[in-house]
Amino acid sequence: MQDFLKPRLDDDALGQLSVLALAHIGDGVYEIMTRGRLVTGGLLTAHKLHDHTVRLVRAAAQYQAAQAILPLLGEEEQAVFRRGRNAKPKTVPKSSTQAEYAYATALETLFGWLFLKGEYDRLNQLYAAIVQAQEGGD
Repeated sequence: MQDFLKPRLDDDALGQLSVLALAHIGDGVYEIMTRGRLVTGGLLTAHKLHDHTVRLVRAAAQYQAAQAILPLLGEEEQAVFRRGRNAKPKTVPKSSTQAEYAYATALETLFGWLFLKGEYDRLNQLYAAIVQAQEGGD
């Protein structure tokens, strides 16, 4: 049976995916990690969970998250990040700047790439660095 929770692609298949396809899956990965963090962190009401999730996954917050992990990225991860940052989406939300959206897309691209490679420990390392930066900044 195919594992839909942990899909894996080899390097050739990953190389054939568009940046925006990687960002699409990475957006979901980043959000589920954020939701998991919040649910296990003791927020009780659905309204509070939703508000905190939106605050942490919007482009401005992902821009800050990207800044926190950039120094930690290896050469290959940096290349994936650059590909995402240089993607040309058709629209940019009114609530974010072009730069914020570019870095948010780069972060999502990296998370999608790592997820599809099965690099779950690395995802957790990078997300932990983001959490540390966010909690240090609150």
